[in-house]
Amino acid sequence: MTDSGHYLDGASEQFDAMVDLLRDLVTCESPSEDRRALDRCADPVAAAGERLLGRPPERVVREGITHLVWRPRGKGPLLLGHYDTVWPVGTLDELPFSVRDGIARGPGVFDMKAGIVQMMYAAALSGAADRIGLLLTGDEETGSPTSRTLVEELAAESGAVLVGEPSGDGGAVKTARKGVAGFRVAVRGRAAHAGLEPELGVNATVELSHQVLTLAGVSRPDLGTTVTPTVAAAGSTTNTVPDAATLSVDVRAWTRAELDRVTRHMRELSPVLPGAGLVVTGGVNRYPLEEAVSADLLCLVRAVARDLGMPEPDAVRSGGGSDGNFTGALGIPTLDGMGAVGGHPHARDEFVDLALLPGRTALLAALLARLCANRPIPAASSRTTVDR
Repeated sequence: MTDSGHYLDGASEQFDAMVDLLRDLVTCESPSEDRRALDRCADPVAAAGERLLGRPPERVVREGITHLVWRPRGKGPLLLGHYDTVWPVGTLDELPFSVRDGIARGPGVFDMKAGIVQMMYAAALSGAADRIGLLLTGDEETGSPTSRTLVEELAAESGAVLVGEPSGDGGAVKTARKGVAGFRVAVRGRAAHAGLEPELGVNATVELSHQVLTLAGVSRPDLGTTVTPTVAAAGSTTNTVPDAATLSVDVRAWTRAELDRVTRHMRELSPVLPGAGLVVTGGVNRYPLEEAVSADLLCLVRAVARDLGMPEPDAVRSGGGSDGNFTGALGIPTLDGMGAVGGHPHARDEFVDLALLPGRTALLAALLARLCANRPIPAASSRTTVDR
């Protein structure tokens, strides 16, 4: 049997077991904010990983959140993902796990319980599980506040990072992700009676409006940089000049330079109204995953796909962030979107196409085997990267 046949046949033979594990993981709810639920879900995740990777995980607990680490022997590739979801406990009562016409549905099935299944089975199928690292965090959906340094530490010890987040449309891999920053603008005004002597006040709502209009001019649509005022609040009563207001601002950019430019602008905001004051807090959460960091791995995964007789995956850029942003920002070769094929993450109708589960698992297994064998990366085939 050829290597290609080994990976494809092996993944196909494990199809039923993969679906069973997917059911187990989806039906163990794991919202980021519920630490008891996370702990309950960590147990079956850890047990599955121990069975398939041949060793138990290290449980790293930070601020009460458990992260699961399978460290490799030597400097091998790192599989990266998370087992937390955006869905609160009880969602299964409304959206139970189901399989119908080859489509799996349920909370977290696409983002990213199916990716966990694929990563574990791919590591086992690669024949080099002891040389492959796996990190599954419990707080990615809330910005990775306790796991970021762990992600960066393990990535720095690896030769390459493969992120099991959901694929792009049709199984596309993600070669770039926008960087993400968030800011809070607090406005200080001065209260006064709105009917008797409004002229004595400093209207925080008006000042907030000036700042919103100012921020609209900081975006650079031509570069894909967005500066979006989101949540705003001001005032206390309808007959009082408001003395305080707040504004949240979401920032996304394809390059570090653009993210830094917007950050500088936010720090330099100044009030328009005499007597008003501003306090700006926040900053960069994730720097971009830029295409140069993914280029070699994109060439390799396309070559592996050709060897398997599979279509070469397209490459897309994603406006959303993942932990792959952290590893890419360190300059470590990173390829994202290696997880399941499906759609609608974070939506009530999220789904996974189970017919493609064995092929995606075989592709990842063969890629891991190539990385562990340190075989050279072939020349790239020409293909366009698109934004999604």
